[in-house]
Order: sequence, then C-alpha cells, then structure tokens
Amino acid sequence: GAPAIKNPKLHEKILVNWLDSIKNEAAAIYLLGDIFDFWFEYKTVIPRGFSRFIGKLCELSDMGIELHFFIGNHDIWTFDFLEKEIGMIVHRKPEIITLYNKKFFLAHGDGLGDNNKTFLFLRKVFHSNFCQKCFGLLHPNIGLKLGSHWSNNSRKNKGYFFHEYLGEDKEPLIQFAKKYPEPIDYFIFGHRHLMIDLMLKNKNRIIILGDWIEHFSYASFDGENLILDQYYYDGEKLIDYQEKDIDEPDL
Repeated sequence: GAPAIKNPKLHEKILVNWLDSIKNEAAAIYLLGDIFDFWFEYKTVIPRGFSRFIGKLCELSDMGIELHFFIGNHDIWTFDFLEKEIGMIVHRKPEIITLYNKKFFLAHGDGLGDNNKTFLFLRKVFHSNFCQKCFGLLHPNIGLKLGSHWSNNSRKNKGYFFHEYLGEDKEPLIQFAKKYPEPIDYFIFGHRHLMIDLMLKNKNRIIILGDWIEHFSYASFDGENLILDQYYYDGEKLIDYQEKDIDEPDL
C-alpha cells in the first residue's frame, strides 16, 4: 500500500506468491512491522485492500503455521482483527525468543537507539490509548484518508526508502545492538529499508531485513544457519518488473 509503489497489486501478488512457496517448509513466520503502509481498525471497519495477502495469512494459520506480527511505526493501530480473524500473535514491543538454543532479539526497530526527540514524541503520541480512541471517533472515510495522507507525507519527508547507510558507528539499530547488556545471538530488525548482515565484535550478529518495496528480502533460519536473502521470480530480480513497466507476471 505504500504510495511509492507503482503497481501495488503486483507487489501484493509477489508477496503472496512467496508466502505460498514457503508454506510447506515454514514452522513459523515473523513479520517485523510496516507490513501495511497505514493501518487502523475500527470496530467494524478495516482499510480497503490487502485481500489476497490477508487471505493467504488465513490459509497459513489454518495450516497450523505460527504467525507473528510485530507492529511497526506505520501499522501501530492494530487491535484484535489480526488475532481474532486470522489467528496471528501480535507483539507490541520487542521480544527475546529462543529457537534451537539460539537467542533472538526481534523488533521492528523504531525508537531503538534513536535519540531524535521529535520522532520519539510522535511515537509516544501514536502509542497513546487516548489518542487512538480520539482518532477512532472520526468517520472511517475521514480517518483512513487522513492516516494515509500522513503516512504518505512521512515517507516523502524522510525519503521513501531511507536508503542512506549511516555507517556502523551512526546507525541507531547497530548502536543499540552493540550496547545491549545481555548476550544475544541474533538481533533482527526492519524499519530502515536497508539489507544489513553484520557480525559485531562481541560475536553477536545483527540483521536488518531490507523491505518488500525494493529488495524483496527476508531472513530464514533452519536451526543452524541464518540467511538473509532476496526473493526471485523465474531467476529475475522482481523489481525489474516494475522498472520495465510490463504486464503483471503470471503468478
């Protein structure tokens, strides 16, 4: 749903196709936030769109695959739809989990290691229950339009993809991982739209997952090896379909 995407339905189909390709192998799937460019749940209304994606999540849940959703700074306002209608496990804060004797720190990443006072203030406002209830008083046609407009402007002001790598000494998430007081095998984040796989001096490893706007990237763990990879269709990088402005591939 991001406004920078030329063909949102194509991107949705690509993501659904990838989910379909892993459904017979995945024991659990972790979505680390900003899956929706804007999301707000009213009691009886959710944003229009995402039907194929939501349908595929329902299928995976019905198959018994464990689905985890970590809220991001663009899809903060999920309340109980994903849990009750799909069966997902929603995480509203970072989590430390253990898989095959390896300790993982999982989070979207917004607000971690970031000292930007304006961003931290806005983050606190958006996480406020009072502000959420006030926003919920708006008619959905107004509220969802305002939310999408805000999200659009936010990405335009910051740059759609946050591509600039600040360097190991300045990247907030890397600094957060370096200073974390507990031993962690893998820090895994989203948020920055960068593909980063870095071994830290204390033998911890930090992964920043990239995105599904430009990189079509993901991490997989088989119990022994963690791999940061990109999804390809017919051996061709999927972003090329966007650049060539051709018809949608037959997924």
